[in-house]
Amino acid sequence: MGHPVERASGAAAGSELPPGQRLQRGWPVTHYGPVPKFRPERWEFRVFGTTADGDKRTWNHEEFTALPYTTVVADLHCVTRFSMLGAEWGGIPARVILEQAPPAPDVTHVMVWAEYGFSANLRLADFSSERTIFATHKDGELLTAEHGFPVRLIVPHLYAWKGPKWVRGVEYMTADRRGFWEERGYHNIGDPWKEQRYSYQEEPGDGPEL
Repeated sequence: MGHPVERASGAAAGSELPPGQRLQRGWPVTHYGPVPKFRPERWEFRVFGTTADGDKRTWNHEEFTALPYTTVVADLHCVTRFSMLGAEWGGIPARVILEQAPPAPDVTHVMVWAEYGFSANLRLADFSSERTIFATHKDGELLTAEHGFPVRLIVPHLYAWKGPKWVRGVEYMTADRRGFWEERGYHNIGDPWKEQRYSYQEEPGDGPEL
């Protein structure tokens, strides 16, 4: 029996590109800083912050990769203006993490933490989308280290920087707080269909003051 596949519809299906984007053949490597070395015996994924029971939850690599697996066919839109259409991402849905480590009722946002202290903030509604996935595979193959192995977050309806590579955990928050790029001039929400690239484009209520 194959794994379930979630497919996009409408604009997200790749029927058109978001404004200002160009079609990319292949998958360029874009990231800030060095590629971390994966040490499976030291690796853990943790959920902390304002959890429902007040405790943090951790998984080692073997436990994490044993969580329910699915695939999502979705585009990837980079803020540097390239779009890669129709990739199949395999991994653990964000909703599985929310089910196994529930947030408290007053949680409104999450901070996704990655290696070297890198972070990206998301509204809980974006994180809990049925299409948000902690990807371990692309098109049936394990991610390479340069592309985020062992796990990267894919949030198909937002720009790709909102899905960090080399993810190590999720923090539940009761108020918004800017992540790494959001503190450095990128838009707090990052919707490619609204071309929300930079913080100077933000409207009142889009994010915390810089």
